[in-house]
Amino acid sequence: MEHNDRSHQHSAEPHARRSMAESPTPLPPPARKPKPPLSRLMRLSLKVVDRAADATRRADGTLNRRALSLLDPRVPAISSPCRGVASRDLVLDPSTRLRARLFYPDTSKAKAKPASSSALPVIVFFHGGGFAFFSASSAAYDAACRRIARYSNAAVLSVNYRRSPEHKFPAPYDDGLAALRFLDGDPAKNHLPVPLDASRCYLAGDSAGGNIAYHVACRYASAAASFKNLRLAGLIAIQPFFGGEERTPAELRLGGGAAPIVSVERADWMWRAFLPPGADRTHPAANFAHPDAADGLDSPAFPPVLLAVGGFDPLQDWQRRYGEMLKGRGKDVRVVEYPDAIHAFYLFPGFDDARDFIIRIAEFVAESAGSGGDGE
Repeated sequence: MEHNDRSHQHSAEPHARRSMAESPTPLPPPARKPKPPLSRLMRLSLKVVDRAADATRRADGTLNRRALSLLDPRVPAISSPCRGVASRDLVLDPSTRLRARLFYPDTSKAKAKPASSSALPVIVFFHGGGFAFFSASSAAYDAACRRIARYSNAAVLSVNYRRSPEHKFPAPYDDGLAALRFLDGDPAKNHLPVPLDASRCYLAGDSAGGNIAYHVACRYASAAASFKNLRLAGLIAIQPFFGGEERTPAELRLGGGAAPIVSVERADWMWRAFLPPGADRTHPAANFAHPDAADGLDSPAFPPVLLAVGGFDPLQDWQRRYGEMLKGRGKDVRVVEYPDAIHAFYLFPGFDDARDFIIRIAEFVAESAGSGGDGE
């Protein structure tokens, strides 16, 4: 019995060693998703915004506008200067009920006067929101346009373009061009509270608004001769919303909730809500490399571009490709990278990068004012 016990012990020990040697190497723990440097309060606030937006999206591709109006209450225009900037709501096109909010600085107290005349340069602005969310009267965009107007000493015409899914492609592009036609018209008939210099006009927008600004710039450039007074002097593309059928490295790296505001799943829904039925993201609205997306791009009337890219924006790879495409076509492009910036970072004045970029917008307007983008 004693011999048998010892034999059992001897035979079991090598077996144990073999089992340990033959067991697979444990897999390393999955890499942690990178996180932007945000305070706990900011992270929580953005998560609430994300969930609120998701709650208003329906599976059938529609939006619960009633619930959305409670989550995104309108801010009224203020006719008297507030922190040096007043605002007024305007009707740009009665036939489509297109409206816009005009922000204009109190030039009587401005330290710097417009260089060429008493008329203000004008920035035509398109808000973000995946073509579906927000408006010119949303609190965040009202405040952002005020800051841009104050720092740039320019008027900002924030266009309340038609939104998807009720109004799909090309409705916001049509509305953007209509805003330019409005500014090109007789100022006396437009009943504006301040004189605007349409020869020093800029297009600007963030996210979907940056997409709209680009397509409107192309439309303008292809028909520049039909404008009597208006000339585009610059395009300010703030983290523009472009895409394709592939998943880029940034989308994969920053997916799964690693980055706030934009996710792959939300972007997929937004493109389905905006693009024509049956279209995918090879459509020229999403794909800036599509030949039909570049109509007018080779015109000398296409303006210089200021492009902002954030290091924690899942869309950053598309934005860099967009900048490279423009440079490859011989366009004047200035790219500003913010490694720690999330999507729509400039809407949050608490971020140092937000203030820096507003200043860069002001410098871009000051430097290119009067030079135009028409090559003349």
